[in-house]
Amino acid sequence: MTTESSPLTIAQLAELAGVSTATVSKVVNGRSEVSSQTRAAVEELIRRHGYRRQRRRSTPTGLLELVFHALEGDYPVEITKGVAQVAREHDLTVGISDLRRDHTAADAWLEGVLRRRPSGVIAVFSGLTEPQHELLARREIPLVLLDPADVPARDIPSVGAGNWNGGLTATRHLLELGHRRIAILTGPDSALPSRARLDGYRTALDMAGVPADPALIGRGDFLIEGGLAEAHRLLRLPDPPTAIFATNDGQATGVYHAAHQLGLRIPADLSVIGFDDMPSIRWTIPPLTTIRQPLTDMAAAATTMLLTLAQGEPLPQNRVELATELVVRESTAPPAA
Repeated sequence: MTTESSPLTIAQLAELAGVSTATVSKVVNGRSEVSSQTRAAVEELIRRHGYRRQRRRSTPTGLLELVFHALEGDYPVEITKGVAQVAREHDLTVGISDLRRDHTAADAWLEGVLRRRPSGVIAVFSGLTEPQHELLARREIPLVLLDPADVPARDIPSVGAGNWNGGLTATRHLLELGHRRIAILTGPDSALPSRARLDGYRTALDMAGVPADPALIGRGDFLIEGGLAEAHRLLRLPDPPTAIFATNDGQATGVYHAAHQLGLRIPADLSVIGFDDMPSIRWTIPPLTTIRQPLTDMAAAATTMLLTLAQGEPLPQNRVELATELVVRESTAPPAA
C-alpha cells in the first residue's frame, strides 16, 4: 500500500535501503546483478513510497517485441503475419523471441527487452509473472496478451478467440451428423483455451442429452505426437468413438496417423474435426473439417491495441474476443450403420 507522500527518487530510495544508487537503478531497470534479498527490499520501498523518474524516459525504438511460448508449426507464422501487417503500416520493425516452453527463460528475455526499449510487447500464449508485468509497467512499456494461456489480470489488455463457442460448435456438428460416441483430445489442463473448448464440448453433449463418458476425454498437449498417442488409446477402447474432436489441428494430424496405422478410413470409419484452420491442414487427405480461429486478425487487433497504448491513449475495451467459425470439408460424415 502506498503512502500519500510524493514518490521518491533513486537517491532517496538508496538512502532508505542502505544501498548504492547504482543498485537501486539496477532494480528499477530489471537488471539481474542484485541479490534477491536486496531486490525485495528495494521493491518493497517502491511499492510503499512510489518512484519518481528524474527525467523523461528515452524515446522508444521503432520496434515491436513479439514473444512466443514456443516457435512451432503454423501457429506463430499466422500470428506474425497479423503483427507485421499493422507494423508495416506504421513503419515499425517486429522483433521475435522464443521462450522455448521454459518459463525461467522469461527473465533473461525481459532483460533484453528493457535494453532494446521497444514501443511495446505482445506476449503470445505466454504467462508472464506479476513482477514481470510490473517491471514493464514501471518502464512504461505497454503489454498486450494474445491468445492468453490463463485468465488475464483485469488491467492487462488481451485478445483471444471464442474458444468455448468453438468447442460447442465442433461437437454440435458431430452430433447433428448422428454421432453419439464423440471423443475429445484436449490441450494442457493449465491452458485457458483448452479448458474453454472442453467446456464447450461438454455443454453441447449435455444440451443434446448425451452423457459425457470420461473415457472419451483424452488429455493432450496440442502436439502431433500427443494426438497420435491419445488417439491410439481411444481407438482401442472396447467401445471406441465414432468421432474425435481434436482441440487443435496438430492433434488432428496425430489422429489421422493413428487411424491410418489402425486401418481405419476417415470419414467412413472415423470422423475427425480440428481447431485452428491452419493453411497446411487443407492439404490433408481427406481435407480436415475444423474450427477456424482467426489468428492473423487476432494478431492485427492486438498490435493496434498496443500502438494505441504506446501513444498514451486509452483503449475502448481491455478484452477483445474474435469469433470462431465451422469450416466443413471432407473428414466428417454420419457414423457407419
